[in-house]
Amino acid sequence: MRVKKTRPEEKIAILGLGNILLQDEGVGVHAIEALRKGFAFPKNVQLIDGGTMGIDLFSFIEGMDKILIIDAVNIKKEPGTIVTIEDKEIPSFPSAKLSVHQIAFPDVLSALKLQGRTPAKMALVGIQPESIETGLGMSEAVYKNFDRLIKTVLHRLNEWGVEVKGKQEGQRVKGARFLL
Repeated sequence: MRVKKTRPEEKIAILGLGNILLQDEGVGVHAIEALRKGFAFPKNVQLIDGGTMGIDLFSFIEGMDKILIIDAVNIKKEPGTIVTIEDKEIPSFPSAKLSVHQIAFPDVLSALKLQGRTPAKMALVGIQPESIETGLGMSEAVYKNFDRLIKTVLHRLNEWGVEVKGKQEGQRVKGARFLL
């Protein structure tokens, strides 16, 4: 099957979410770092370290044609399990908060939907965390599947017609402990 190449004017964002101070919770941020250091992307593709920005992500997502989100997700599966969730299946609902600092990504998607500004195409590539306790490194289960997570992201981008080129084989990515 021949994949249609993306149009240069098509705006695509790859958004890594998470808190790197909570072990596996930071996997999306580590993935953005690995992608940034290991691969070259077309000019119409933005890599965004969304960290724990919450509602501030609205301005980064607004106006995008496609968005690929990378995050730790609780899918109640074996730690390290990777899933891809598409478009309307991605949770987008406002939820109860204890403070304004607890605005989560589903709240951002909900706000975009209310304003009719949701990207035409969305995908969430997630991995089941093993631990979200305080700590800088990823758990063994997530670390062992990190390469597969990156390959899943690259595969989805390829399906969208995005041409991604590797920079160097065997390059060590600082912080994520990821070998390309």
